[in-house]
Amino acid sequence: MEQVTLLDLEALRPLLAGRRFLLVHGPFYDSLGLSPFFDSLDAVHFTGFTPNPLYEQVEDGVRCFLENDCQAVVAVGGGSAMDVAKCVKLFCRMDPAVNYLQQDRQDTGVPLYAIPTTAGTGSEATRHAVIYYRGEKQSVSHPSIVPDAAVLLPRVLEGLPLYQKKCTLMDALCQAIESWWSRSATLESAEHSRLAIAGIRENWRAYIEQGDPQASRQILLAANEAGKAINITATTAPHAMSYKLTSLYHLPHGHAVALCMAQVWPYTRDHAGEDTRLQGVLAELETLGGYDWFMGLMDSLGMAAPVAGDREAEMRLLTSSVNPIRLQNHPIPLEAETLRGFYEKIVQ
Repeated sequence: MEQVTLLDLEALRPLLAGRRFLLVHGPFYDSLGLSPFFDSLDAVHFTGFTPNPLYEQVEDGVRCFLENDCQAVVAVGGGSAMDVAKCVKLFCRMDPAVNYLQQDRQDTGVPLYAIPTTAGTGSEATRHAVIYYRGEKQSVSHPSIVPDAAVLLPRVLEGLPLYQKKCTLMDALCQAIESWWSRSATLESAEHSRLAIAGIRENWRAYIEQGDPQASRQILLAANEAGKAINITATTAPHAMSYKLTSLYHLPHGHAVALCMAQVWPYTRDHAGEDTRLQGVLAELETLGGYDWFMGLMDSLGMAAPVAGDREAEMRLLTSSVNPIRLQNHPIPLEAETLRGFYEKIVQ
């Protein structure tokens, strides 16, 4: 079933009326101006989770859902709230005496609605969630955890720090580019990518520099399109390379991905060879601004490079950290030596 996009909070009311639902949200919920709406409905609040949510916190969410006889789940927030809400939906009909991660995954039929409070992760449009079990990252995926509707509200972006807006914008842009050239791309995913990139190109300045509500709405729509694109294809090399940059240099995810894209894009272009599909994608990207526009945007947003401490040790760590399975989705082969060359240019 195709996800429904709602641009008005009141459009969510008939979907929730007469149902008790679990409202999963973080600590900034009260500042979003959504309380009057949800206070008028039968909402059970769940806030017992941290960034990078833990398995045990999801267990608490499932318990809260069941003990309160909830019939739906609503997520308000960024990626962590979305991850918890998706897992609650997926786990709530499983056997609580057995580790949820070890059980077969089936559609529970529980409605799930998402209100993203950032414009960039695309989590409100994907079948993926991430939680941590005994310190290890666990990827949870199932087609049924794509939210049934995404409610895109420009006003929830008003209080975001400027740097966070910049980083999430770049995450969405890189998602769209990577999905387009991905080995798994389809005609549908390509159209989502095209709409995402065009929306970002046309509205980023008014969104970042002026906080224009109409531009904010268009950026939310563009980020949602990027999420729909990677839901079909997954990401490629820039995302695969970004994770250790994020943890090692304490960079936000979108910042790290953008730095990787700045190196991967020209290499991919120069090594496209006789791949006519890839050449066609790269040509279409040029019509939307291309690499020069991307680098100009990086400069305008101030996406600065991290600085090495022990450079040689960090280069080895970064190069070895890249998941080779994720690299298989990239349109051209990338060897360890090539990855190291990218990192040498990324890190100052």
